Amino acid sequence: MAEPARLHIDWTRCEGRGLCTELLPGLLTRDDWGYPLTTEHRDTALTPADLPAARDAVRLCPRLALRLLPLA
Repeated sequence: MAEPARLHIDWTRCEGRGLCTELLPGLLTRDDWGYPLTTEHRDTALTPADLPAARDAVRLCPRLALRLLPLA
C-alpha cells in the first residue's frame, strides 16, 4: 500500500502552463492566468487512486514546481 502523500506546488517556480491541471482535474483547477488552484488553497492530500497521476504530474512538470510530500 502506498504511503499517504500530499501534492505541494512551489509558486516561485510555477509558470502556469497547466499540465498538472490536465493530469489531476479532480484535484486542481486553473485561475484566470492558468495557474493551478487547489480546493483547499494549500497542499492537497492525495488518495491512493490519485497517486499515479500525481507522480506523472511531478515528473512532467516543465518548471519542476511540483513535489510529493508525506501527509504528516
